[in-house]
Amino acid sequence: MRKQEPFISGSLQRLVAELAKLPGIGPRSAGRLVYHLLKGERKRIQALAEALAQVAERVRECSVCGNFTEEDPCRICTGADRDPGLLCVVEQPFDVLVIEKAGSFRGRYHVLGGALSPINGVGPEDLRIEALLKRLPGEVREVILATNPNVEGETTSLYLQKKLRPLGVRVTKIARGLPIGSDLEYADEVTLAQALEGRVEI
Repeated sequence: MRKQEPFISGSLQRLVAELAKLPGIGPRSAGRLVYHLLKGERKRIQALAEALAQVAERVRECSVCGNFTEEDPCRICTGADRDPGLLCVVEQPFDVLVIEKAGSFRGRYHVLGGALSPINGVGPEDLRIEALLKRLPGEVREVILATNPNVEGETTSLYLQKKLRPLGVRVTKIARGLPIGSDLEYADEVTLAQALEGRVEI
């Protein structure tokens, strides 16, 4: 699906190019998705377009935790059924969804917006670390570090440990029942629940 191919309309080329920017989708996969949509009912394309427009208009980051939400603060930050003393630190908003699906964590979250990666030019100032420190200690008695078990995640975890220790809160890390080098989004609910329950103090 090359841009210079004259038999493909400009609007199709644009849609394929935009889809190909998504993680895990290359130009070929993007082309397949576009043609799959076109083979179906046009109502499906319209529904998808409306859903994307609605997300763009309504969804934003929670000013407290950084998770995606339509309400600010989000329902997790304001939920009376959540334990304000437990704060789980994750890299991305999708990690919140993964942990919530496991169903065993009833605390609150803080989304960093990524992980430290000097090679890629991502430093502490590029993440929501200062926002995390401003939330502590307050009601928080334990911070659970749930960064991904890869080089960037471990680097971020070590950096946060140094920053959090002087604040007088208990700092734990989810147990590594998760395979090294993988991301939270690929962990099944049982493994993730066990990792949370088996967290260790650091």
